[in-house]
Amino acid sequence: MRIAGLISGGVDSSVVVHLLKEAGYDPTLFYIKIGMDDDDLLHCDSEEDIEMATLVAHKYGCKLEIIDLHREYWDTVVAYTIDKVRKGFTPNPDVMCNKLIKFGVFEEKAGRQFDKTATGHYATIIEKDGKTYLGTAKDALKDQTDFLAQINHLQVSKLMFPIGNLMKEEVRRIATRANLPSAKRHDSQGICFLGKVNYNDFIRRYLGEKKGPIVELETGKILGYHKGYWFHTVGQRKGLGLSGGPWFVIRKDVEANIIWVSKGYEVEAVYGDEFTMQDFHFITENPWTDLCSGIDITFKIRHTPEFTPGKIFKTDSGYQVLSSEKIHGIAPGQFGVIYDADSKICIGSGEIISA
Repeated sequence: MRIAGLISGGVDSSVVVHLLKEAGYDPTLFYIKIGMDDDDLLHCDSEEDIEMATLVAHKYGCKLEIIDLHREYWDTVVAYTIDKVRKGFTPNPDVMCNKLIKFGVFEEKAGRQFDKTATGHYATIIEKDGKTYLGTAKDALKDQTDFLAQINHLQVSKLMFPIGNLMKEEVRRIATRANLPSAKRHDSQGICFLGKVNYNDFIRRYLGEKKGPIVELETGKILGYHKGYWFHTVGQRKGLGLSGGPWFVIRKDVEANIIWVSKGYEVEAVYGDEFTMQDFHFITENPWTDLCSGIDITFKIRHTPEFTPGKIFKTDSGYQVLSSEKIHGIAPGQFGVIYDADSKICIGSGEIISA
């Protein structure tokens, strides 16, 4: 079987190569380059990553190809992110990066010649009744199915997640025992592949700054000033620069460039128990035949290890989720990621439009 292995230079994808070789496969490795060489902010500081990937490829006798997708990344993921932020929404670039770049453009340019594509994502593949489903990882803390919830059935049926049934500490132990050069590397944080880019610097680069008031919801009092509503999201409690907190962002007035905040951890306005999604995307199939009385599910609205129980209903405009408990910071633009009631299968996701 011909396997393409996506390698980032980190420990997870390096262990994937080790496990594939142990299983008797000979993967061709690909490093996807995203940053722009002629852009100071989006410059791809990839030398160390490529060096690590090269060392792993050499160790296991694998061919390594570097594929430059920076223009495609700009035209899709970056454009989507800027557009959503400008409209006052809370985007998820990682979701779109997986859908459009890792398993979209890469497949068109290089992946088609391979039977499978293996990655270091913490997820699993579940075969059931002749169908392929995206399954959650053994390590709930590292589970990344929420970042994969916009891929389609063709994409998921071609994927391999060799570390999905391992805990993170097991992955580290394998890397150490195998003397992988990336064994002690820290996990990357940031916008998709651009782990070294500060999010606010990224937004400032393309939207600039625009001073506006921070207003207390209950009193209408101006408490201070922000540098642009696009730097803030509903539910945020850090980075406001206000004393006497904690203060939470309750809502944003995009037209007037106003941030409305309220004080106190138990502020009721920060919490909600329902939201509506548009453009819901099913990964494999629609498993629901009767939504009149609601179907038991679990869900996530952000990257957390917890799965929140609730019910889902079909509405005229999309799908509505009623949560069994109050959840913090539901913001338009986020993806509502829906799982079965046992939190084993990721059914799909939709963009939250109201809460």
